[in-house]
Amino acid sequence: MKRLLFTITLAMLVYGTSASAQTAPQSNDSSAVQATVRNYIEGYYRGDAARMQASLDPHYLKHMIHGTIPMREKTGSQMVEEVSSHGPADFPEAQKTEQISVLDISGNIASAKLVTPHWVDYMTLSKSNGNWKILSVVQNIAD
Repeated sequence: MKRLLFTITLAMLVYGTSASAQTAPQSNDSSAVQATVRNYIEGYYRGDAARMQASLDPHYLKHMIHGTIPMREKTGSQMVEEVSSHGPADFPEAQKTEQISVLDISGNIASAKLVTPHWVDYMTLSKSNGNWKILSVVQNIAD
């Protein structure tokens, strides 16, 4: 009986240590994903092309859906060039807000949702060399 209790206690201890070890990186990754998405939107709002560039994966692609307008695409270099040439977003400061939700993280892949007063972005991010980068965005623009 003592041996059984010892085995159960040991198993619970090992499981508890393993579970907490897995939670810490997930929590750190969640914060890092949020920071990457925040750099992306703040780079757009403030006209900071370097901040935008730092958040994008080299293979970045954005699909924009806006009512009956045919779907449009933008590459990362197009996004950075647009931010660089247009400067800060032409919205009142009070409308430069965002809500960021990390939807899921699985290894080196994450999904996030960015809600602004003008659109919603669903994002796929990848982690490479310890850094999270935005790989793709599907954007639904409000009418």
